[in-house]
Amino acid sequence: MPDKLILLIHCPDREGLVASVTEAIRRSGGNIVDLDQHVDAERGVFFMRVAWTPPADDPDGEQRFRPAFAAAVATPFAMNWRLERAASRARLAIFVSRYGHCLYDMLARWESGEWAVDIPLIISNHRDLEPVARRHGIRFEHVPVTAATRGDAERIQLELLGEAGVDLVVLARYMQIVSPGFITAVGGQVINIHHSFLPAFAGGHPYQAAHARGVKIIGATSHYVTAELDAGPIIAQDVVAVSHKDSVEDMVRKGRDLEKIVLARAVYAHLQHQVLVYDNRTVVFD
Repeated sequence: MPDKLILLIHCPDREGLVASVTEAIRRSGGNIVDLDQHVDAERGVFFMRVAWTPPADDPDGEQRFRPAFAAAVATPFAMNWRLERAASRARLAIFVSRYGHCLYDMLARWESGEWAVDIPLIISNHRDLEPVARRHGIRFEHVPVTAATRGDAERIQLELLGEAGVDLVVLARYMQIVSPGFITAVGGQVINIHHSFLPAFAGGHPYQAAHARGVKIIGATSHYVTAELDAGPIIAQDVVAVSHKDSVEDMVRKGRDLEKIVLARAVYAHLQHQVLVYDNRTVVFD
């Protein structure tokens, strides 16, 4: 079977969009295997994800499809669009500090084959998790970061990412702020995970503060990283209930379990080309 192609689109909503896209795929000889669409009626924006298999006997079909689609459909409808190959393997770098729960979960999904990715590099501002990287045969680089050395540290990190050919960075409980310049240099392809206590319970002991207030839910949020701290487009979120019976340690355990799951959902959606970003929001197709 030929590799599936995935087309992601957003543009002003108007009549004839679906028919025009599917007709362009039909003319190329493609067979549509999945199609999902959404209209933001309030903003008048159309979103679409369509996957199809190109003809097996036409290895140059993708190259011909791109200019033909641009001329016949994308330009007339003022579309923002991108075409992806379903079988392409992302090269993913993981940034960590001292907490290992998200790292262990991601490595398990990679090692088991659940994620079709390559993980050539783990970067940390501490050495605590270096043995984990070594056991998995992954290059580990210790890059210390302080407020005074952040610029130099990020230059080193960007050099390492370039050497490894990385196209996605995941901050797996990396307890440092990354600069707007870093985000721009990696093309905005940075995913973060954090608990949902912000901004109500900021600081270094959010679980203790939340426990003292008697909160009834714990949440986690995974989002793309932007220049505004923790305000990027949200990819995945979830919550779990807690009660007066739960100690701080219980809440931490539940929170970390949730962080692993939510981060995994976000990364998987990104890898499957299911996410469209528009105006600091996301449309995440199933």
